[in-house]
Amino acid sequence: MILSIESSCDDSSLAITNINTGQLLYHKKISQELEHSVYGGVVPELASRLHAVALPQILDEVKEYFPKLKAVAVTNQPGLGVTLLEGIAMAKTLSVVLNIPLIAVHHLKAHIYSLFIEKEILSPLLVLLISGGHTQIIRMESFDRMEILASSIDDSVGESFDKSAKMMGLGYPGGPIIEQMAKEGDEERFALPIPLQHSPLIAFSLSGLKNAVRLLIEKCKDKDGNIAYQDKCDISASFQKSVKLHLIQKSKKIFQKESIEDFAIVGGASANLYIREAYQELCTKYNKKLHTAPLEYCSDNAAMVGRYAIEAYNRKEFIDPNQIDIVTTKKQSTGSLL
Repeated sequence: MILSIESSCDDSSLAITNINTGQLLYHKKISQELEHSVYGGVVPELASRLHAVALPQILDEVKEYFPKLKAVAVTNQPGLGVTLLEGIAMAKTLSVVLNIPLIAVHHLKAHIYSLFIEKEILSPLLVLLISGGHTQIIRMESFDRMEILASSIDDSVGESFDKSAKMMGLGYPGGPIIEQMAKEGDEERFALPIPLQHSPLIAFSLSGLKNAVRLLIEKCKDKDGNIAYQDKCDISASFQKSVKLHLIQKSKKIFQKESIEDFAIVGGASANLYIREAYQELCTKYNKKLHTAPLEYCSDNAAMVGRYAIEAYNRKEFIDPNQIDIVTTKKQSTGSLL
Protein backbone atom coordinates (compact mmCIF):
# COMPACT_ATOMS: atom_id res chain seq x y z
CA MET A 1 0.00 0.00 0.00
CA ILE A 2 0.99 3.63 -0.55
CA LEU A 3 0.15 6.49 1.78
CA SER A 4 -0.25 9.71 -0.23
CA ILE A 5 -0.32 13.28 1.08
CA GLU A 6 -1.64 16.47 -0.57
CA SER A 7 -1.09 19.98 0.86
CA SER A 8 -0.23 22.15 -2.15
CA CYS A 9 -2.83 24.81 -1.36
CA ASP A 10 -5.90 24.85 0.89
CA ASP A 11 -6.95 21.18 1.04
CA SER A 12 -5.48 18.77 3.58
CA SER A 13 -5.80 15.25 2.23
CA LEU A 14 -4.47 11.73 2.81
CA ALA A 15 -5.18 8.49 0.96
CA ILE A 16 -4.24 4.82 1.11
CA THR A 17 -4.02 3.03 -2.25
CA ASN A 18 -3.39 -0.64 -2.98
CA ILE A 19 -0.36 -0.88 -5.28
CA ASN A 20 -1.36 -4.14 -6.94
CA THR A 21 -5.04 -3.50 -7.59
CA GLY A 22 -5.19 0.30 -7.65
CA GLN A 23 -8.06 0.16 -5.17
CA LEU A 24 -8.56 3.26 -3.05
CA LEU A 25 -8.76 1.91 0.50
CA TYR A 26 -9.00 5.20 2.35
CA HIS A 27 -9.42 8.81 1.34
CA LYS A 28 -10.16 11.91 3.35
CA LYS A 29 -9.94 15.61 2.67
CA ILE A 30 -10.41 18.54 5.03
CA SER A 31 -11.23 21.74 3.15
CA GLN A 32 -10.24 25.20 4.37
CA GLU A 33 -12.81 27.05 2.26
CA LEU A 34 -14.73 28.43 5.26
CA GLU A 35 -11.63 29.90 6.89
CA HIS A 36 -10.37 31.53 3.68
CA SER A 37 -13.78 32.77 2.51
CA VAL A 38 -13.52 35.66 4.97
CA TYR A 39 -10.57 36.99 2.95
CA GLY A 40 -11.95 36.20 -0.52
CA GLY A 41 -9.03 33.93 -1.34
CA VAL A 42 -6.30 31.70 0.09
CA VAL A 43 -4.03 33.23 2.75
CA PRO A 44 -0.85 31.08 2.59
CA GLU A 45 0.22 31.47 6.20
CA LEU A 46 -3.26 30.62 7.47
CA ALA A 47 -3.40 27.62 5.13
CA SER A 48 -0.08 26.37 6.49
CA ARG A 49 -1.28 26.57 10.10
CA LEU A 50 -4.50 24.75 9.24
CA HIS A 51 -2.53 21.98 7.48
CA ALA A 52 -0.40 21.60 10.61
CA VAL A 53 -3.58 20.80 12.54
CA ALA A 54 -5.56 18.81 9.96
CA LEU A 55 -2.88 16.50 8.52
CA PRO A 56 -1.96 14.87 11.87
CA GLN A 57 -5.67 14.42 12.64
CA ILE A 58 -6.20 12.50 9.40
CA LEU A 59 -2.95 10.56 9.83
CA ASP A 60 -4.19 9.28 13.18
CA GLU A 61 -7.07 7.57 11.32
CA VAL A 62 -4.75 5.51 9.08
CA LYS A 63 -2.30 4.15 11.66
CA GLU A 64 -3.70 0.64 11.19
CA TYR A 65 -2.25 0.65 7.65
CA PHE A 66 1.32 1.50 8.77
CA PRO A 67 2.60 -2.12 8.88
CA LYS A 68 1.49 -2.69 5.27
CA LEU A 69 2.89 0.51 3.76
CA LYS A 70 5.47 0.08 1.00
CA ALA A 71 5.96 3.80 0.29
CA VAL A 72 4.81 7.31 1.13
CA ALA A 73 4.06 9.84 -1.63
CA VAL A 74 3.71 13.60 -1.30
CA THR A 75 3.06 16.56 -3.55
CA ASN A 76 6.20 18.70 -3.76
CA GLN A 77 5.44 20.94 -6.75
CA PRO A 78 3.99 23.27 -7.85
CA GLY A 79 2.15 25.01 -5.05
CA LEU A 80 2.45 27.37 -2.09
CA GLY A 81 5.81 26.88 -0.40
CA VAL A 82 4.52 27.18 3.16
CA THR A 83 1.75 24.64 2.58
CA LEU A 84 3.85 22.17 0.59
CA LEU A 85 6.26 22.19 3.50
CA GLU A 86 3.64 20.78 5.87
CA GLY A 87 2.97 17.72 3.73
CA ILE A 88 6.63 17.17 2.91
CA ALA A 89 7.65 17.34 6.57
CA MET A 90 5.12 14.62 7.39
CA ALA A 91 6.16 12.46 4.43
CA LYS A 92 9.86 12.71 5.25
CA THR A 93 9.20 11.73 8.87
CA LEU A 94 7.09 8.72 7.87
CA SER A 95 9.68 7.62 5.31
CA VAL A 96 12.46 7.64 7.92
CA VAL A 97 10.49 6.24 10.87
CA LEU A 98 8.78 3.45 8.89
CA ASN A 99 11.84 2.84 6.70
CA ILE A 100 9.88 3.05 3.44
CA PRO A 101 10.71 4.83 0.15
CA LEU A 102 9.61 8.41 -0.50
CA ILE A 103 7.95 9.44 -3.79
CA ALA A 104 7.82 13.10 -4.88
CA VAL A 105 4.72 13.90 -6.95
CA HIS A 106 4.16 16.72 -9.45
CA HIS A 107 0.78 18.24 -8.62
CA LEU A 108 -0.31 18.82 -12.23
CA LYS A 109 0.61 15.30 -13.28
CA ALA A 110 -1.43 14.05 -10.32
CA HIS A 111 -4.44 15.97 -11.65
CA ILE A 112 -4.12 14.05 -14.91
CA TYR A 113 -4.01 10.81 -12.95
CA SER A 114 -7.28 11.74 -11.24
CA LEU A 115 -8.80 10.31 -14.42
CA PHE A 116 -7.37 6.89 -13.58
CA ILE A 117 -8.35 6.47 -9.92
CA GLU A 118 -9.36 2.80 -9.66
CA LYS A 119 -9.09 2.61 -13.47
CA GLU A 120 -6.54 1.62 -16.08
CA ILE A 121 -4.34 4.32 -17.60
CA LEU A 122 -5.41 5.69 -20.97
CA SER A 123 -2.80 7.06 -23.38
CA PRO A 124 -2.10 8.83 -25.64
CA LEU A 125 -4.38 11.54 -24.36
CA LEU A 126 -4.99 15.26 -24.85
CA VAL A 127 -5.72 16.98 -21.55
CA LEU A 128 -7.14 20.39 -20.69
CA LEU A 129 -6.00 21.25 -17.17
CA ILE A 130 -7.98 24.11 -15.64
CA SER A 131 -7.31 24.85 -11.98
CA GLY A 132 -6.79 27.70 -9.57
CA GLY A 133 -3.23 28.24 -10.73
CA HIS A 134 -2.95 26.76 -14.21
CA THR A 135 -4.62 26.61 -17.60
CA GLN A 136 -2.87 24.25 -20.01
CA ILE A 137 -3.48 21.79 -22.80
CA ILE A 138 -1.12 18.83 -22.48
CA ARG A 139 -0.34 15.93 -24.75
CA MET A 140 0.21 12.87 -22.58
CA GLU A 141 2.00 10.11 -24.43
CA SER A 142 3.16 8.14 -21.40
CA PHE A 143 4.00 8.43 -17.71
CA ASP A 144 7.23 10.31 -18.41
CA ARG A 145 6.29 12.02 -21.66
CA MET A 146 3.89 14.94 -21.29
CA GLU A 147 4.23 18.05 -23.47
CA ILE A 148 2.52 21.41 -22.94
CA LEU A 149 0.77 22.44 -26.16
CA ALA A 150 -0.85 25.63 -24.86
CA SER A 151 -0.79 27.55 -21.59
CA SER A 152 -2.01 30.76 -19.99
CA ILE A 153 0.04 33.90 -20.41
CA ASP A 154 -1.54 35.48 -17.31
CA ASP A 155 -4.48 34.47 -15.11
CA SER A 156 -5.73 30.90 -14.91
CA VAL A 157 -9.38 29.90 -15.29
CA GLY A 158 -9.79 29.18 -11.59
CA GLU A 159 -8.08 32.43 -10.62
CA SER A 160 -10.33 34.48 -12.92
CA PHE A 161 -13.45 32.89 -11.43
CA ASP A 162 -12.23 33.55 -7.88
CA LYS A 163 -11.30 37.18 -8.56
CA SER A 164 -14.51 37.94 -10.44
CA ALA A 165 -16.54 36.47 -7.59
CA LYS A 166 -14.56 38.51 -5.07
CA MET A 167 -15.22 41.74 -6.98
CA MET A 168 -18.94 41.03 -6.74
CA GLY A 169 -18.70 40.10 -3.07
CA LEU A 170 -19.87 36.55 -3.73
CA GLY A 171 -17.36 34.72 -1.54
CA TYR A 172 -14.77 32.00 -2.03
CA PRO A 173 -14.21 29.70 -3.89
CA GLY A 174 -15.58 31.67 -6.81
CA GLY A 175 -15.99 28.88 -9.36
CA PRO A 176 -18.95 27.02 -7.86
CA ILE A 177 -20.61 30.28 -6.78
CA ILE A 178 -20.43 31.88 -10.22
CA GLU A 179 -21.62 28.67 -11.87
CA GLN A 180 -24.66 28.63 -9.57
CA MET A 181 -25.40 32.36 -10.01
CA ALA A 182 -25.10 31.99 -13.77
CA LYS A 183 -28.01 29.55 -13.79
CA GLU A 184 -30.27 32.45 -12.82
CA GLY A 185 -28.63 34.89 -15.21
CA ASP A 186 -28.90 35.99 -18.83
CA GLU A 187 -25.60 35.27 -20.57
CA GLU A 188 -26.64 37.45 -23.53
CA ARG A 189 -27.25 40.62 -21.49
CA PHE A 190 -23.65 41.81 -21.37
CA ALA A 191 -21.27 41.56 -24.32
CA LEU A 192 -18.04 40.78 -22.50
CA PRO A 193 -14.94 40.29 -24.68
CA ILE A 194 -13.66 36.87 -25.74
CA PRO A 195 -9.90 36.90 -25.03
CA LEU A 196 -7.52 36.53 -28.01
CA GLN A 197 -10.54 36.00 -30.26
CA HIS A 198 -8.79 37.34 -33.36
CA SER A 199 -5.28 36.26 -32.45
CA PRO A 200 -3.63 33.25 -34.12
CA LEU A 201 -1.80 32.61 -30.84
CA ILE A 202 -2.67 29.24 -29.31
CA ALA A 203 -2.63 30.34 -25.70
CA PHE A 204 -4.98 31.41 -22.93
CA SER A 205 -5.37 34.86 -21.39
CA LEU A 206 -7.99 35.97 -18.90
CA SER A 207 -6.63 39.16 -17.31
CA GLY A 208 -8.33 41.37 -19.90
CA LEU A 209 -11.68 39.66 -19.37
CA LYS A 210 -11.26 40.02 -15.61
CA ASN A 211 -10.70 43.77 -16.07
CA ALA A 212 -13.78 43.99 -18.28
CA VAL A 213 -15.79 42.36 -15.49
CA ARG A 214 -14.42 44.94 -13.05
CA LEU A 215 -15.53 47.83 -15.27
CA LEU A 216 -18.95 46.23 -15.76
CA ILE A 217 -19.40 45.84 -12.02
CA GLU A 218 -18.61 49.53 -11.52
CA LYS A 219 -21.16 50.43 -14.19
CA CYS A 220 -23.86 48.35 -12.50
CA LYS A 221 -23.40 49.80 -9.02
CA ASP A 222 -26.10 52.07 -7.67
CA LYS A 223 -25.44 55.38 -5.92
CA ASP A 224 -24.68 53.51 -2.69
CA GLY A 225 -22.15 51.22 -4.33
CA ASN A 226 -24.38 48.14 -4.32
CA ILE A 227 -25.09 45.70 -7.15
CA ALA A 228 -28.53 44.19 -7.66
CA TYR A 229 -28.78 40.43 -7.30
CA GLN A 230 -29.99 39.98 -10.88
CA ASP A 231 -27.09 42.06 -12.16
CA LYS A 232 -24.69 39.71 -10.35
CA CYS A 233 -26.40 36.72 -11.94
CA ASP A 234 -26.24 38.24 -15.42
CA ILE A 235 -22.59 39.26 -15.00
CA SER A 236 -21.77 35.74 -13.80
CA ALA A 237 -23.53 34.18 -16.79
CA SER A 238 -21.92 36.54 -19.29
CA PHE A 239 -18.47 36.04 -17.76
CA GLN A 240 -18.81 32.26 -17.74
CA LYS A 241 -19.90 32.34 -21.39
CA SER A 242 -16.81 34.33 -22.42
CA VAL A 243 -14.51 31.94 -20.55
CA LYS A 244 -16.18 28.99 -22.25
CA LEU A 245 -15.91 30.50 -25.73
CA HIS A 246 -12.25 31.40 -25.15
CA LEU A 247 -11.39 27.87 -24.03
CA ILE A 248 -13.34 26.28 -26.87
CA GLN A 249 -11.85 28.52 -29.57
CA LYS A 250 -8.26 27.78 -28.55
CA SER A 251 -8.95 24.08 -27.96
CA LYS A 252 -10.46 23.87 -31.45
CA LYS A 253 -7.12 24.96 -32.90
CA ILE A 254 -5.43 22.10 -31.02
CA PHE A 255 -8.07 19.63 -32.21
CA GLN A 256 -7.40 20.63 -35.80
CA LYS A 257 -3.72 19.78 -35.39
CA GLU A 258 -3.83 16.70 -33.14
CA SER A 259 -5.12 13.30 -34.23
CA ILE A 260 -5.35 11.82 -30.73
CA GLU A 261 -8.94 10.64 -30.26
CA ASP A 262 -9.19 10.81 -26.46
CA PHE A 263 -9.55 14.18 -24.72
CA ALA A 264 -9.91 14.90 -21.00
CA ILE A 265 -10.60 17.84 -18.70
CA VAL A 266 -9.04 17.85 -15.22
CA GLY A 267 -8.44 20.28 -12.35
CA GLY A 268 -10.73 22.10 -9.96
CA ALA A 269 -12.46 24.19 -12.63
CA SER A 270 -13.26 21.03 -14.62
CA ALA A 271 -16.12 20.47 -12.18
CA ASN A 272 -17.99 23.25 -13.99
CA LEU A 273 -20.80 21.39 -15.80
CA TYR A 274 -21.46 24.28 -18.17
CA ILE A 275 -17.90 24.02 -19.49
CA ARG A 276 -18.10 20.21 -19.57
CA GLU A 277 -21.21 20.36 -21.76
CA ALA A 278 -19.47 22.71 -24.20
CA TYR A 279 -16.54 20.34 -24.51
CA GLN A 280 -18.83 17.39 -25.03
CA GLU A 281 -20.27 19.20 -28.05
CA LEU A 282 -16.78 20.05 -29.33
CA CYS A 283 -15.56 16.47 -28.92
CA THR A 284 -18.61 15.14 -30.74
CA LYS A 285 -17.94 17.52 -33.63
CA TYR A 286 -14.30 16.40 -33.93
CA ASN A 287 -14.96 12.70 -33.28
CA LYS A 288 -13.12 12.65 -29.99
CA LYS A 289 -14.13 10.95 -26.76
CA LEU A 290 -14.40 13.14 -23.68
CA HIS A 291 -13.08 11.90 -20.34
CA THR A 292 -13.62 13.60 -16.98
CA ALA A 293 -12.76 12.73 -13.41
CA PRO A 294 -15.55 12.20 -10.87
CA LEU A 295 -16.51 15.55 -9.33
CA GLU A 296 -15.08 14.54 -5.94
CA TYR A 297 -11.61 14.16 -7.49
CA CYS A 298 -11.54 17.36 -9.57
CA SER A 299 -10.18 19.59 -6.81
CA ASP A 300 -6.92 18.88 -4.99
CA ASN A 301 -6.92 15.48 -3.29
CA ALA A 302 -4.56 12.73 -2.13
CA ALA A 303 -6.32 9.99 -4.13
CA MET A 304 -4.90 11.36 -7.38
CA VAL A 305 -1.48 11.66 -5.75
CA GLY A 306 -1.70 8.00 -4.77
CA ARG A 307 -2.76 6.91 -8.27
CA TYR A 308 0.25 8.64 -9.81
CA ALA A 309 2.47 7.22 -7.08
CA ILE A 310 1.60 3.63 -8.06
CA GLU A 311 3.23 4.20 -11.45
CA ALA A 312 6.24 5.90 -9.86
CA TYR A 313 6.60 3.04 -7.36
CA ASN A 314 6.58 0.40 -10.09
CA ARG A 315 9.36 2.35 -11.82
CA LYS A 316 11.23 2.70 -8.50
CA GLU A 317 11.28 6.47 -8.83
CA PHE A 318 12.17 7.20 -5.22
CA ILE A 319 13.86 10.21 -3.69
CA ASP A 320 16.16 10.65 -0.71
CA PRO A 321 14.15 12.31 2.11
CA ASN A 322 17.02 14.74 2.61
CA GLN A 323 17.00 15.82 -1.02
CA ILE A 324 13.33 16.46 -1.77
CA ASP A 325 12.79 20.02 -3.00
CA ILE A 326 9.82 22.35 -2.65
CA VAL A 327 8.90 24.02 -5.93
CA THR A 328 6.42 26.90 -5.82
CA THR A 329 3.99 27.83 -8.56
CA LYS A 330 5.66 28.88 -11.82
CA LYS A 331 4.67 29.36 -15.44
CA GLN A 332 5.76 26.72 -17.92
CA SER A 333 6.04 27.65 -21.56
CA THR A 334 4.44 25.92 -24.51
CA GLY A 335 6.57 23.11 -25.88
CA SER A 336 8.19 22.26 -22.56
CA LEU A 337 7.75 18.93 -20.84
CA LEU A 338 5.52 18.89 -17.81
